[in-house]
Amino acid sequence: MDSHKIRNRALFLAAVVFTGALAGAFVWAFFFLMNIGLNFIWKTLPEKTGFAFFPLVVCIVGGLVIGLYEKRFGPYPEDLNSVMKKVKENGRYEYSDIGVSSVAALLPLLFGGSIGPEAGLTGAIAGLCTWVGDRMKRFGSDFKNLTSIGTSAALSAIFTAPLFGFAAPIYGSCEDNQDDDVLVLPKTSKIVVYLCAIAGALGAFMGLGALFGGGMGLPRFTDISIGAVELVWLLPITLVGAAGGWLYHLFDRFSLGFSTLLGDRPVVKAVIGGAVLASCGMVLPFTMFAGESQVHTLSGIWMTMPALVLLLTGFAKLFTTPFCIRTGWRGGHFFPVIFSGISIGYGCAMLTGADPVFCLCACTAAVCGGVMRQPLMAVLLLFLCFPVKGVVVMLVGAIIGSAIPLPGFLKPDPEIDNLKPSSLKTD
Repeated sequence: MDSHKIRNRALFLAAVVFTGALAGAFVWAFFFLMNIGLNFIWKTLPEKTGFAFFPLVVCIVGGLVIGLYEKRFGPYPEDLNSVMKKVKENGRYEYSDIGVSSVAALLPLLFGGSIGPEAGLTGAIAGLCTWVGDRMKRFGSDFKNLTSIGTSAALSAIFTAPLFGFAAPIYGSCEDNQDDDVLVLPKTSKIVVYLCAIAGALGAFMGLGALFGGGMGLPRFTDISIGAVELVWLLPITLVGAAGGWLYHLFDRFSLGFSTLLGDRPVVKAVIGGAVLASCGMVLPFTMFAGESQVHTLSGIWMTMPALVLLLTGFAKLFTTPFCIRTGWRGGHFFPVIFSGISIGYGCAMLTGADPVFCLCACTAAVCGGVMRQPLMAVLLLFLCFPVKGVVVMLVGAIIGSAIPLPGFLKPDPEIDNLKPSSLKTD
């Protein structure tokens, strides 16, 4: 191997680690700003104002801000599937609107939206990595892979789930190219490259969190007991979770139909979305927000709550999430869906007397499997909070959840769900 190729490969690996660290730092900064804003809006302001219907006021104001922002700039951010599809098909993601998209991703989270941050973050980081790759392509066209690599690193940092971050973008993201001018990464080398990027992302994310605080993270459930009682209840609990996954698609189609009925009125839709979100939140408080910090709270108080409230909270959140997204409170659905599965799982544990963590594993995996329709990816995602000892339970739940068929009218429509923001801008 000549010195030119050695230099380019060394430079490429350095760029990979840098890309991963950049993704991790960006995720940390986003969460840091988000936590500051949430504390101010939802802790400081209520103490100073004392409004009786504070959530309703904040969510309606939030809907107004979100709607006006969309009317000015368009429906940002794009959903995660759209970002991943573009990265896989084009090997890049346009970065001209990174700032606009990042602010659009932050606004609904600050105002209590029942959404996750992964959609806006992944798009912003994919754009940043494309920008870096464009400026380094003179060192070799292999640098076009930085976009896919950065996407992998971003997902790993967002969910602190390296296996999910590794698997989600790599399938089909890099095709073999026989051009002699392109560095063709063999399978083993590709794995090493992605793992280096993930290590850089997690290192930067966790390092900044340790130094300055901030970040997100679901609690780790470690003690699981599987005995005769749990095995008896495995199928019923899984079916309850699978029903939640099925209902998510029903709620999503209803929300899409409602949004379509309102037409091109982003402000009206966002205000209605905020009013519905706040109304649900005043009855069942855990139906608001992404769900990450709420899981920590719920895990400490669930035994003091009626089983019916736990079940209703989980199923209601499966409604508020797609309703928020379809009415302009755009974001991801992974964190809220995981919270829903955990809440429903606690309700099942209360009713059956089975081991709580067992119920959480089975129910959450079934909900995620039903929503994602990809059982393996659902299990890889859930390793961020559930023990490896529960992998068989999670596989069973995810497979059953994804196996329950969806009628044609509930199946996602790419022509509707993956529209480009630029094609939907309002005057």
